Amino acid sequence: MAEASRKLVIDKSDGKTLRSVPDSVAVEEPLEIQIVSGTASGAAARSISVTMRTPGNDEELAVGFLFTEGIVTSPDQVVSVSPAGRPGKPSGEQNIVRVEIAPDVDLDLGRLERHFYTTSSCGVCGKATLDALYVTGCASLSDETTVFPSAILLALPEQVRERQSVFQSTGGLHAAAAFGPDGTIDVVREDVGRHNATDKVIGAMLAAGALPGRGKGLFVSGRASFELMQKALVAGIPVLAAVGAPSSLAVDTAEEFGMTLVGFLRDGGFNVYAGRERIG
Repeated sequence: MAEASRKLVIDKSDGKTLRSVPDSVAVEEPLEIQIVSGTASGAAARSISVTMRTPGNDEELAVGFLFTEGIVTSPDQVVSVSPAGRPGKPSGEQNIVRVEIAPDVDLDLGRLERHFYTTSSCGVCGKATLDALYVTGCASLSDETTVFPSAILLALPEQVRERQSVFQSTGGLHAAAAFGPDGTIDVVREDVGRHNATDKVIGAMLAAGALPGRGKGLFVSGRASFELMQKALVAGIPVLAAVGAPSSLAVDTAEEFGMTLVGFLRDGGFNVYAGRERIG
């Protein structure tokens, strides 16, 4: 989603005159994710996260977030997803999404008390231990042997950018995309936050019955951080390819769980930090 604006630019003819011209800027608004679960004592909406995001595909974002947090593990555990924001606003511009979980899902509601605030740059901060991934049941992906040709990876940045409609008008959004070894791009989502764009992709894949994402790769337009590796791991996606640099913990996670991590995928080249065997 983009919003009309104006900007001052230097006139190139003299290098000093400022001119006011129309512009478009990416929209950034808070989204509160609420969960409703029927229990023996009744159902109540509980706020579990607030994230700064670009409106659009909010339902996918909410469900993808719940999946990568291990709160839901299959689409049939989600009874409904609906906007619950301020009255009078269009449904696409609501700032609250409420997810109803099936009553037979065993939820550790006490675990949701953390009420963390997620900024558009940090993602799920603070969950920075590999042990935590083992505790939540994440399994190694080392047995996934799909090979991704180098030419397929090299073509991704341009192919994804061509499908970023809001980025083309604003230049201010990240992208995430799921892709196959033949170069097919299954889904692309945009957001001011890399982790939000990734949750939107994973939410779309969950709804389509495409998880776990064995034999798929995840492309992200920014750096490869721990939280993005975590999300790919939970989604069963063995390959993460990032335009930017990886963090040390992202590399450690890839090595620990048998994943492939590609960084600096741009300008006709890339680096492989883990899982070289999947790159053809």
